[in-house]
Amino acid sequence: MNNPGVNNSDVNISDVNNSDLNNLVLTLTPNPAVDVTYTVDGVELGSSHRVPTPLYRAGGKGLNVSRVAHQLGFPTLAIATVGGLSGERFRADLASSGIPHHLVPVAAATRSSIALVDTAADYCTSIFNESGPALTAQEWQRLAAAVVDGLAGSQASTGVRKPGVLVGSGSLPEAAPDDFYPALVALAHAAGVPAIIDTSGSGIVAAAKAGADLLKPNNHELMEAVAEKDLVSAARKLMDFGAKRVLVSVGEEGMLAFSAESPGTFLQAKLPAPLSGNPTGAGDAAVSAAAVALAQGVLDLREILRRATSWSAAAVLMPGAGEISPRYAELADQLIITEH
Repeated sequence: MNNPGVNNSDVNISDVNNSDLNNLVLTLTPNPAVDVTYTVDGVELGSSHRVPTPLYRAGGKGLNVSRVAHQLGFPTLAIATVGGLSGERFRADLASSGIPHHLVPVAAATRSSIALVDTAADYCTSIFNESGPALTAQEWQRLAAAVVDGLAGSQASTGVRKPGVLVGSGSLPEAAPDDFYPALVALAHAAGVPAIIDTSGSGIVAAAKAGADLLKPNNHELMEAVAEKDLVSAARKLMDFGAKRVLVSVGEEGMLAFSAESPGTFLQAKLPAPLSGNPTGAGDAAVSAAAVALAQGVLDLREILRRATSWSAAAVLMPGAGEISPRYAELADQLIITEH
């Protein structure tokens, strides 16, 4: 991912919804999707089912991060690619949401991600993610240019200022550059901005070695990425590689938080009892909380963990990814936070 000149083609940015524009959360979704959520009352494999109209939404992990921040009134700018007929639905939903955004046009159609939420099985959710089609070299250049532009705050005429954090989230399209996420961290640090990376596989390790300020895997992603069977050892290995902080979702056990400043200890936050609902997007809500905190200059690990866990829990109570229940403050008060 190089540092090309700024290219402002296809910019569609609405008014930022917060008076303090220096805390803007800049997100990048390199492999976005049209999220389609079906809610059904029972699934019988091999049978036909009549279902209510699904929820269609412009999605992808970075978009969900921006959507949650925007819902709560924090300034954000979402960068993503868009293409094909499916991209038109993506573009229309994003425009109607009011989320400030910069869409980079690409030739390939925007993929779909389908979530099947079974209310009869305690909201068991099955997700079907299409692979993202490859981008051309020129399209990668335009995407990089949009990031450089956003970090520089050169959208000043629209009211957008230099961001307080850069978030890179999600999977990558096929044949993506191997150094994509490390380069993203380097761009953020060159601009004096902390970088949060939320991805899986080798991308987590690469981002850690690049010195990411915060990584947000779930427990399965973390242990698979570093080939460790012990969760705590796996998180500490990421910090040994160079990551400054690691948040790990552990399902009903809540969330763990690690810091390179105190590698011998970690924090755990959990609710007294687990919540029932749709977990799709819970991790994105946690990233949004952490991003808002870092953009505001909050560095206290306990406070970052408290916000991330409560926002994540509040996302479970909503029907689709990219939004959280207004109960997030109530849930924050219920958290049990312990040091290990």
